[in-house]
Amino acid sequence: MRAARLLIPLLALLAACSDPATTTQAQPAVGLAQPSKAPPASSTTLKTSYAPVVKRAAPAVVNVASRRVVRQRVDPFWEMFGGGAPRERVAQSLGSGAIVRADGVILTNNHVIEGADEIIVQLADKREFPARVLLADPRSDLAVLKIDAGAERLPVIAIDDQEVLEVGDLVLAIGNPFGVGQTVTTGIISATARSNTGITDYGFFLQTDAAINPGNSGGPLVDMDGDLIGVNTAILSRSGTSSGVGFAVPAAMARQVVNSALGGGHSVVRPWLGVRAQTVTGDMARGLGMNAPRGAIVADLWPNGPAARAGVRQGDVIVAVGGQPVADEGAAAYYFASRRTGEMVPVVVLRDGAERTLTVRAEAPPSTPARDERLIEGGNPLQGLTVANLSPALADELGADPFAGRGVVVMRVQAGFAQQAGFRAGDLVREINGREVRSTADLSAAVAARVRVWRVTIERNGQTISAQFRT
Repeated sequence: MRAARLLIPLLALLAACSDPATTTQAQPAVGLAQPSKAPPASSTTLKTSYAPVVKRAAPAVVNVASRRVVRQRVDPFWEMFGGGAPRERVAQSLGSGAIVRADGVILTNNHVIEGADEIIVQLADKREFPARVLLADPRSDLAVLKIDAGAERLPVIAIDDQEVLEVGDLVLAIGNPFGVGQTVTTGIISATARSNTGITDYGFFLQTDAAINPGNSGGPLVDMDGDLIGVNTAILSRSGTSSGVGFAVPAAMARQVVNSALGGGHSVVRPWLGVRAQTVTGDMARGLGMNAPRGAIVADLWPNGPAARAGVRQGDVIVAVGGQPVADEGAAAYYFASRRTGEMVPVVVLRDGAERTLTVRAEAPPSTPARDERLIEGGNPLQGLTVANLSPALADELGADPFAGRGVVVMRVQAGFAQQAGFRAGDLVREINGREVRSTADLSAAVAARVRVWRVTIERNGQTISAQFRT
């Protein structure tokens, strides 16, 4: 279960992509032009059955069950006296998925299979197969699995990342809620660009009122062509069951994760705009002479980054990326991150009251400085930390701020002094005994000093914390 702000979202569904040899019903890209859609002509039209859509999509929807062994501490007090040894228990997770390629490639939510020791996929015809993970992407909460069905060509669902979706479009959610078996619910798209939900790092979602409950996680959200248009990831609920507010990762992000997996990648490389932006508020809009707040204002630029080279300036307001209107900084980052590397992307900025279109090359974030990952050992308060040099690429991988400046980021915390002292993964080590730390080499030199009293300064979630230790 995953928290989104003060409400409790139940994790939900998923997306897919078509086998290259499979015909797809995906609509061609239309740019900024909107398709012509008419409301139902009569009440009779509303009574038309969804059965043809279900028959097309449901055979490609699967159940995904995962198991992992968890060591559970019984009583820390008795452990101090040699009793109460840790026990092992089996934690199980049940979700859904979609077959996206006929040779057994399946897309599901990362949280369904995270940390699993065993993954079993059950097809619509009840056959079961063990699955292995091709790629897991926690940042989008998506994962790609593979089962071996021999030479059999399995039914697939096409991923449609080109259709222009509108609020009010009919959708179906297919999955296995509460483990009762395959279930279909219907609803509409309630919103097309929900961000700032706190669900994932790339928090940009389709919103739907189709009923989604525990066990739906990883199942597809489909349109009336039977194509997958989103990956439902969470719902907002006070009761723990569907309250009609569900979120789906858009198909473009799902396709990007699947393509990365099929290309042999172990992680998803997303283009990076190279800007720090802030959503334009009402006060900002009035100060900028805008009729209404829209877009994201550029607060900082990465030197020689993609946006800087294209001519974007500090103070510009990004109002569109790739033909899509930008409502906030989350939308700007998502629209650019979902493009292919090497692609030339039109970015519209508002500058001095006039709109300008700049062309930005989609590039992966730079890996400079080199990661240089190191394990800190010895008699110092950082003993047990694995650290690395912060770069835009590593910041993107960790969901950290690439504009935090040069420094050393904590990757992992193992048993040792640092674990007892409360260091956490993601901390930035800034100073040791008054000496600035700008690289792992600086850090290694600083902890090699023979001193008894250590003063360490770190940055955590934008806050500076200093502490003194004796070793």
